[in-house]
Amino acid sequence: MAVPSTMVPLGTLAPDFALPDVVSGQTVRLAEAKSDKATVVMFICNHCPYVKHVNSQLVALANDYQPKGVAFIAISSNDVENYPEDSPEKMKEVAETLGYPFPYLFDETQDVARAYDAACTPDFFIFDGQMKLVYRGQLDGSRPGNSVPVTGADVRAALDAVLAGQLPSPNQTPSMGCNIKWK
Repeated sequence: MAVPSTMVPLGTLAPDFALPDVVSGQTVRLAEAKSDKATVVMFICNHCPYVKHVNSQLVALANDYQPKGVAFIAISSNDVENYPEDSPEKMKEVAETLGYPFPYLFDETQDVARAYDAACTPDFFIFDGQMKLVYRGQLDGSRPGNSVPVTGADVRAALDAVLAGQLPSPNQTPSMGCNIKWK
């Protein structure tokens, strides 16, 4: 079922978290993984066709912006009992196969997704150096089957603004994707 992101109020402070990275096995804390320039927190998963549609762009985006000091963190919060394709073992396989250049964290309790008011996969949240929300919404206008190329235009424009010391346009379009699979 496709649902839009909830569009949390701009200026909201990033909720803190400490979650296991399925690739390294290490616990990743937001306080250590964040950037003093911009931090992108993405709620994604393995099985969702909306995420599969943009996966290569997520890798390109991180590879383009990490050298500029932007931190990227991916989180999967899905119920793995009913969606075994989203289990930590399968998450690790996907991250390694696709070459995710960012930590891929497992939110087993779903507390982090609730704290962020995440609604769908993919769901994007961009925070400035003070960890205030400056962008939430879609990667770009592409969706599976709509023939719009996947460019990451909306997230790239928001990051370019933040890196230039400006606020992204407040006219932001909700992301659209599979609903988070709540327990």
